[in-house]
Amino acid sequence: MNSFILMKMKGWYLMAKITLKDLSHSYLKTQSSDADWAVRDVNIDWDDGGAYALLGPSGCGKTTLLNIISGLINPTKGDILFDDKMVSNLNPVERNIAQIFQFPVIYDTMTVYDNLAFPLKNRKIEEDKIKAKVHEIAEMLELSSTLNNRASGLTADGKQKISLGRGLVRSDVNAIMFDEPLTVIDPHLKWILRSKLKELHQKINRTMIYVTHDQTEALTFADQVVVMHEGQIVQTGTPVDLFEKPKHTFVGYFIGSPGMNLLPCEFKGGDVILNGKKIETHKKVKSNNFSKTEIGVRPEFINFSSEGIPVKVLSVSNTGRHKIVDTQSQNGKIKIIARASENIPSGSAFLSFKKEYTYAYGDDWIIE
Repeated sequence: MNSFILMKMKGWYLMAKITLKDLSHSYLKTQSSDADWAVRDVNIDWDDGGAYALLGPSGCGKTTLLNIISGLINPTKGDILFDDKMVSNLNPVERNIAQIFQFPVIYDTMTVYDNLAFPLKNRKIEEDKIKAKVHEIAEMLELSSTLNNRASGLTADGKQKISLGRGLVRSDVNAIMFDEPLTVIDPHLKWILRSKLKELHQKINRTMIYVTHDQTEALTFADQVVVMHEGQIVQTGTPVDLFEKPKHTFVGYFIGSPGMNLLPCEFKGGDVILNGKKIETHKKVKSNNFSKTEIGVRPEFINFSSEGIPVKVLSVSNTGRHKIVDTQSQNGKIKIIARASENIPSGSAFLSFKKEYTYAYGDDWIIE
């Protein structure tokens, strides 16, 4: 028997670094363009004990990637490694991954206690240890008062908490993966459960990968966020990294509310030209060999000034904490986030961009 499998069966591997190497997958028999790939050209390492989020819109490849890691899907090409050991040919049981799905997967005829205990009983864990672990997880998920109730009588969010609990109750897994687990949970409980998951991660230090299309869920749960777009990973970084320095235009406008302003511009002699004016960016442009050139700056890093980019103020929305100002420039609309106390000019105005947070993009990728 494969020594790696044997170690896993004996419970010697409690978690693992997960590596995806040159990974691509298509649901089609033949591929003629990038659009034919559900996931393409993925290269990434997830370290032991990390809290990660896979973030992106529906259809970008998040769930496909999760199912490849767990072994539910065999990739078209590429390798999956746990602790630098090849696991591409191992089945889901042998990979020892706990996976929580979007909708509840429970045993309706069992009690809440038996549902939570089921994964441990299957592994012949001692009864006193099962009881202690079940009560620990039940308390964390606020299920203690329902442990003796049949699962069939619970609400949708109660059933999903059981699914979460079944994934969290095991201490012998290489990773715990969550696929949009809070979809059926009410908004208030979502915040509580996200906090609980973060708290549990810090306590048990087990690798967790959380799939979501919700930037708030991703940014509050994860230490590292992996942003996917059209089957590709376009950036991996901390929430601060993604906000302050988007490596791809998609990251710029997908993260933030409102998202990054992206305006068509020209590259000339290493300079960025917008509306005929030279704009200072974080770095000089070394090449202009791009089919699409843009300048990107977040609304938080734009100020009204006595000179700069001419605009017309269209509207002002006061959120209480700040004002969101919509303006129109020659190259497109520009949003600004201003202080709640700031006096906003009416009619014509000028804008200035903070150089250190103003980026040039060629064919959607940041120019370093």
